[in-house]
Amino acid sequence: MSGLRLLPPLLRRARRSRFWLGVLNRLLWRVVPFNRPHRIRIERLGETEVRTLAPYRRSSFNHLKGVHACAIATVAEFSSGLLLLSRLDPRRYRLIMAHLEVDYLHQARSDIVAVTELSADELEPRIVKPLESRETLFLTLPTAVSDRDGREVARARITWQIKAWSRVGTHRTGDASRTKGSET
Repeated sequence: MSGLRLLPPLLRRARRSRFWLGVLNRLLWRVVPFNRPHRIRIERLGETEVRTLAPYRRSSFNHLKGVHACAIATVAEFSSGLLLLSRLDPRRYRLIMAHLEVDYLHQARSDIVAVTELSADELEPRIVKPLESRETLFLTLPTAVSDRDGREVARARITWQIKAWSRVGTHRTGDASRTKGSET
């Protein structure tokens, strides 16, 4: 978890600087190696919106030379997760993807862009306040995926399990209060 303390300041810098956004993109290619072949990159990291791009490249093709369904789902999941990581302190909260649902609407034959939004007004009542009284929160964020021409390629709904690290029991900690099934 020591690397998590570096993420919040890097995310803040990346919001304000193209240089630091480039550093963050290269770092994420290294620490999330299964995304590396797709070369997913953050185009915009705002306070309420994350916009990510997956370039049209051979490693993301399906058998018809369109963008593979898994690459579309991956860029949507990446956008959604990054938005939450940028809005919640990753040193305080653990995120795990619980469910991913994608409606594929059109074949993509160009770069694809995923956009996820969470307004400032939604953060407190939908996430922060409920986590004060609940151990686990499930939050579904919609993500729109379109091609470079603006044609909607897919609509994704990613459900995240959010839990305070202080409430996460692991086998290594020897937490005697942890019971089977409490990690839902």
